[in-house]
Amino acid sequence: MTTTVLSGGRIIDPASHTDRVGDLVIVDGKIAGIDVPASDAAERIDCRGNLVLPGLIDTHAHVFRYVTGRFGLDADMCGVHSGVTTLIDQGGASCITLPAFRHFIAEPAATRVLSSLSAYLVGGLEGHYYPELYRPECLDRAATVKAALSNRDLVVGIKAHAELGGFRRWGLDVMRVAAQIGHDTGLPLYIHFGQLWPDPSANTHDIDPDTILPQVLDLLKPGDVLAHPFSRHPGGFVEQNGSVHPLVKEAVDRGLKIDVGHGSHFSFDMARRVLDAGFVPHTLGADMHGYNTPIPPPAGTPDEHPDEGDHMFASAIRFSLVSTMTSMLALGLTLEQVIPMVTTHAAQLAGMAGTLGHLGAGAVADVTVLADERGKWTLRDNEHNQVVAQRMLRPRFCLRAGTRYDAEAAILPSAKAA
Repeated sequence: MTTTVLSGGRIIDPASHTDRVGDLVIVDGKIAGIDVPASDAAERIDCRGNLVLPGLIDTHAHVFRYVTGRFGLDADMCGVHSGVTTLIDQGGASCITLPAFRHFIAEPAATRVLSSLSAYLVGGLEGHYYPELYRPECLDRAATVKAALSNRDLVVGIKAHAELGGFRRWGLDVMRVAAQIGHDTGLPLYIHFGQLWPDPSANTHDIDPDTILPQVLDLLKPGDVLAHPFSRHPGGFVEQNGSVHPLVKEAVDRGLKIDVGHGSHFSFDMARRVLDAGFVPHTLGADMHGYNTPIPPPAGTPDEHPDEGDHMFASAIRFSLVSTMTSMLALGLTLEQVIPMVTTHAAQLAGMAGTLGHLGAGAVADVTVLADERGKWTLRDNEHNQVVAQRMLRPRFCLRAGTRYDAEAAILPSAKAA
């Protein structure tokens, strides 16, 4: 019997409304309880001054490494070595490539890796770099539904795009098929908003970006996910006039969910507008990938991605799931609002609320320990906006099914003192 005690930390478990200092006891990879007796031979880890949380869940990852070219990152770099125990890959795998994703990515990773299956036959090749691969003829409704339903242990959602470049090419045709796949599978449809592809040069529809949300809304079902509410790109939550789209409230009232999907198109300015309008996201995906993360690219891949704008500036902005939590705190959200975004709410999004995102007795010991520091740090985005954070969260280590992994990923950011 192997026993580990995380000693003296602030244990926060939104699922059980727990928030207190104590000792979290883990026995043989399972949660035994808080302040329960532990053997004298137990390994004790000092967590005083730290936050002890359910294992963090990143709802927007890109980890189909190599198959998606420069786009896909190493799962354990983004996962356990960044303090994150579960990743949901957003649209890397398709009905064609899902077996490879399972065999080469999900099964060997120490991190739990799940898939939001692409609605497109090509999946996330090179980060959707080539728009014509995502036209209506490049979807197969029946094959995608079959793949999703035959792999329910791995597939927790469907990924699609409602963005300006696509709408100007094909109108609503692609989104109609993606929405049908979502209805047929009963899985959440996770939808990218905000321009991804450059405008086509000819034979296009003239689309006002502010009309995309109204066109898509009637296709969706409760539980579907609107991503990138804080995007600096047109076609998202903020209209061209700078106001939050009036249909966002209706979308939330209909039971649609909002995921931050941070990425490098995150804007502090847009975030303030959306938050000030009263819309707090349900989940907090990081959206790290090979074009917005400073790692050496594979030889022969594109130098930059149109979604990233100024590539050299974009590549300098390091972020992680934990640093996005710090960004939310700097924008005025409370710790009590932010922690459920990466634990209980994220587990609900994955349809795994009984399994993940909590510290109940008997649960698998997925636990994240964060340093919780006070001071002044400057945070910035790719629009050169800056905010000052007075609280900084940093990953220290995590337990994945009771096994310890230190937060030692080379990509973890270090914020500048204000």
